[in-house]
Amino acid sequence: MIGGDLRLVIAALSGILLAVLMIVRGRLHPFIGLLCGAFMVGLLAGLPLPDVAKAVQKGVGDIIGGTGLVVALGLSLGAMLHLSGAAASLARGALRLTGVQAAPWATLGIAIVIGLPLFFETGLVLLLPIVVAAAAEMSAMTAEIDDADRDRAKLRLIMPALAGLGVVHALVPPHPGPLLAVEALGANLGLTMLYGIVVAIPTAIVAGPLLATFTTRGVRLASPVVYDDGLGIATPPRLLSLLIVLLPVLSIATGEIGQMVPTWKGATGLVAASNPVLALLVTNLLALPLLFGRRLREAAIQEAVWRETMGAAGAILLAIGAGGALKQVLVVAGLSDLLARTVMLYAISPLLLGWLVAVAIRLAAGSATVATITAVGIMPGVVASSGVSPELVVLAIGAGSVFFSHVNDPGFWLVKSYVGTSTADTFRTWSLLETAISVVGLLLVIALSYVV
Repeated sequence: MIGGDLRLVIAALSGILLAVLMIVRGRLHPFIGLLCGAFMVGLLAGLPLPDVAKAVQKGVGDIIGGTGLVVALGLSLGAMLHLSGAAASLARGALRLTGVQAAPWATLGIAIVIGLPLFFETGLVLLLPIVVAAAAEMSAMTAEIDDADRDRAKLRLIMPALAGLGVVHALVPPHPGPLLAVEALGANLGLTMLYGIVVAIPTAIVAGPLLATFTTRGVRLASPVVYDDGLGIATPPRLLSLLIVLLPVLSIATGEIGQMVPTWKGATGLVAASNPVLALLVTNLLALPLLFGRRLREAAIQEAVWRETMGAAGAILLAIGAGGALKQVLVVAGLSDLLARTVMLYAISPLLLGWLVAVAIRLAAGSATVATITAVGIMPGVVASSGVSPELVVLAIGAGSVFFSHVNDPGFWLVKSYVGTSTADTFRTWSLLETAISVVGLLLVIALSYVV
């Protein structure tokens, strides 16, 4: 490794370490720690200070402008579901159908179905308010256990939902990430979907319900901030509540699937329907009258919805925005390109190569989408020369793109804030869950390569 490359690696490690120490040891908010880490990376890598500042601003802007809008709209929809009693009603109904023992498996299946057409962040903000409500209901049904066991029981319901969202994010078209890789590598969409489902289901089982039995021990959850507004709202019908939850999912799925028809690709209506920001905005506008009826114009109702929304949104948006800043500085400094070049120097299996490139970019940039885009950009020649199944390469890259979520991944802070874990416990639970998806997914893809 030449001097410039070594300096870049040291700069990246130093910046990430500084961010972790400031957050974990210094007890500072992730917003401050991540921004300091981003500036340290840029300065140690030799970037001029004005360029570092521009990269920080671009990173924050990109995340807030994209993921941030989805998060804010999802939080407001979650607040409406909570304050109207719709989330708790759906949770009680689901628990009655499944029972306490089968509840983790039910949340896993629901997350896989709901997460198929959605970006991870969209699925997370839609699903977690309901899962958290179900977890609270389940803990209330087992009132004799202590607080530590109750927190563990909640996590054993929440983690399978995260696993379900994570596996489709990585492995199953028409999720946007794998779909992008299918198009770039010329893979067959139907085969990729079939192989993806075959790999995703056992991967989700291992990374979700099974892994949670070990990673949730001793984890304590922060008490959620719940406003008791005394609104006295009548709980809406359960089917109506379910419609509100599924509406953005159905809209995005319709848009994505409809565009698979060649003559409809790029149709204005379908493109609009598949946009998560527009889908969530329309759902928010419909949720107000459907969940609150004539009371939606009451000042107390509006104040309660937006107080709950903004209270959560402030901390989450600041954290994920700063994570985007760190990611952008790492990209501008050239770490993503360096890691991709390094991996390409070694003659290894194309499946393992695609996975390693995606892992390297994921660790450096934080974004699974950036990891996928970068990996598929350097893999077409390898696929063409090796004769390996492009469908399996898509899945290997997808598995690598979710490896070990950490402080430069906005999803890390989103999960931490929503679930209520500490930074250290988010590493223990969420980061290990993502790593399990990545490793188990790769192993199953390699095993499948001997069959197909």
